[in-house]
Amino acid sequence: MAKKPPVYKNYIDGKWVASATGKTFPNVNPADTDDVIGYFQDSDERDVNAAVAAAKAAFEKWRLVPAPKRAELVMKLGLWLKENKEALARDATREMGKVLAETRGDVQEGIDCSLFWAGEGRRMYGETTPSELPNKFAMTVRQPIGVCALITPWNFPMAIPTWKMMPALVCGNTVVIKPATLTPLSVWNLVRGAEEVGFPKGVINYVTGSGRKVGNPLCEHPDVSLVSFTGSTEVGRQINLACAKDFKRVGLEMGGKNAVIVMDDADLELAVDGVLWGAFGTTGQRCTATSRCLVQRGVYKKFLDALVKRAKALKVGNGLDESTEMGPAVDASQLQTDLDYVAIGKKEGAKLLCGGKRLTGKKYDKGFFMEPTVFADVKPTMRIFREEIFGPVLSVVPFQTFEEAVALQNDCAYGLSGSIYTRDVNLAFRAMRDVHTGLFYVNAPTIGAENHLPFGGVKQTGNGHREGGKEALDLFSEWKAIYVDFSGTLQRAQIDTDRIVKVE
Repeated sequence: MAKKPPVYKNYIDGKWVASATGKTFPNVNPADTDDVIGYFQDSDERDVNAAVAAAKAAFEKWRLVPAPKRAELVMKLGLWLKENKEALARDATREMGKVLAETRGDVQEGIDCSLFWAGEGRRMYGETTPSELPNKFAMTVRQPIGVCALITPWNFPMAIPTWKMMPALVCGNTVVIKPATLTPLSVWNLVRGAEEVGFPKGVINYVTGSGRKVGNPLCEHPDVSLVSFTGSTEVGRQINLACAKDFKRVGLEMGGKNAVIVMDDADLELAVDGVLWGAFGTTGQRCTATSRCLVQRGVYKKFLDALVKRAKALKVGNGLDESTEMGPAVDASQLQTDLDYVAIGKKEGAKLLCGGKRLTGKKYDKGFFMEPTVFADVKPTMRIFREEIFGPVLSVVPFQTFEEAVALQNDCAYGLSGSIYTRDVNLAFRAMRDVHTGLFYVNAPTIGAENHLPFGGVKQTGNGHREGGKEALDLFSEWKAIYVDFSGTLQRAQIDTDRIVKVE
């Protein structure tokens, strides 16, 4: 008899509890829909209210814990992730589909993020600065904000939750995290680790459920001071509007339509490697995925021939098989979106060189598998050039001059990541300057961000805040300017400065 899938609970105020609705939803393996991983709480506003109340109460004590001590717990959690890396990676592959090598990297990013923020607990520097008045001291310090709502996506189910949670905690905030309904197990594992290493009750709270029943009330709750969201631009816009009426701080990391520029002088083998990995790693389900490839006409045909040959040879299958190179789409809806865009590209007149179909047969019928897909001769007016697909569909576009390539790269509503392959250092530096994105790579694909550098984009990719690196402090903490007057008299800034005795 098959083992019955477990039921996973919410974590509120240090306790694992069932939702107020009494309902659950299944978490299903996208490579094998017969594999039900578990059942998670189908929560609603009542559960959100309980979690926020717990976080608000815990904040009063947690904010007073010295930052280095808060950071020690974050370090312990990072080491717990390291101890359990393989099991956590297998859980992540099982629930979202990408291959084991990638989910191991996903967990490693969570480890690296935790250890980075453990160090930042001793480096949340403010400044001292001279006052314009005598016998007066001026400085700045960082302070926590309060209860932070963290809304995380399914494509990096361990890395992105740590990007948000670790700086929030080190800064002295408390959190309520809502994972994507497609990948609740990885965040459940993260919260279980936090419980095991000794985080105080109420500091971390975990509530599962839909965006409508959990995400919306979480964003609109009057006791939530900050919302950090990673997901689609459409949903991010709705969150921004919902938070605006209460002037909540909002961090948004949203869509991308990233392009690689391949110059005539590029190392073509390296460029093909990079574009293949950027376009089809994580089945194209990354905000930084290579969705557009701009190739100079001198190497256009040679590059395409090599790329298509390699794309056709990619092994697609269950990510738990170590030999698999590309896993499934995350669910039926995403697969259908990918197939719809293939139909759009064909209708618009783009040349389909390979892929474009759902994979069928005994190996594939229980999952959401699609062929790696390459379109050539794509024009900038086409929807497949302009719109985010979030799947294994690559558009290849020829260009004549460097200036044309930069114009094509920037002709986009998004501005997350960009890349150039060239041996010309002058062109590389011009591209670094002129491509309007938050991330840029030279002789590397559009994916591969490291967590000690700031991560985020421009235009409709985000709202200016950054995750990753010390720059995340500016999202998760408030500046306070402090003045200490030890003159023993009333000194009025900008008024009494003229009375100061001049040195002769």
